Amino acid sequence: MYFNDHAPPHFHVVYAEHEASVRLADFTILEGNLPSRASRLVREWAGLHTQELWANWEKARAGLALDTIPGLE
Repeated sequence: MYFNDHAPPHFHVVYAEHEASVRLADFTILEGNLPSRASRLVREWAGLHTQELWANWEKARAGLALDTIPGLE
């Protein structure tokens, strides 16, 4: 996430040479693209960390430091 980023609420994903922004509301890709396997993993991860992602979105909008969210194990 980036400070002062535009709506709708989303987060950014970088996977190898691929980049995408993913909507928080439903985990759909807003811009960019990801391989299908990476897209599935991102949706799985986001589903596990929905509350943390929304909290970080609010923090980013307020200019506060973001919390680290662990990856998939």
